[in-house]
Amino acid sequence: MAPLDNANPVVFKPVQQSFRKAEADKFALWADLSDATPIEDEGLEEPIDEQEIFDLIRSISDPEHPLSLEELAVVSAPQVKVTSNHIQIEFTPTVPHCGASTLIGLFIRVRLLRSLPNRFKVDIKVKPGSHQSEESVNKQLNDKERVAAALENSALLEVVERCIATANRRGDRTEDAL
Repeated sequence: MAPLDNANPVVFKPVQQSFRKAEADKFALWADLSDATPIEDEGLEEPIDEQEIFDLIRSISDPEHPLSLEELAVVSAPQVKVTSNHIQIEFTPTVPHCGASTLIGLFIRVRLLRSLPNRFKVDIKVKPGSHQSEESVNKQLNDKERVAAALENSALLEVVERCIATANRRGDRTEDAL
């Protein structure tokens, strides 16, 4: 096994459980929905906000540690911006020479590609000044051909699948989600 880029990372406590999940938990399975308004127009686009995007990526596992990207402060809610059909994600590697930065960005991109409608353009970038190869990492993460080529590599795709498998926790701790 290769040595870790950051063998002893600082671990942060997640901010809170997903707001949307906490709100949904208030309603019982047998809630009285008799006065609910039916959805009549399926053609309407549902707006997506920063919190929803953050909830999609916060529980992605780090490739080197058994922790989420949120617990390592790699992603946080203020680093997500949504305007109309454009989403901008900024993430912070744990160390300036992090070799997994491109992988982490790929995890975020795949998670959002699989979760969002096609109308969204997603830009993923390393926080300015947080990585020694910032420009190169940003270029790789936002080049469609490079992303497609990376996802054709079966070994790399296996790592991506393993790390985004935890993304459905949406802020819940592993033991809480099981």
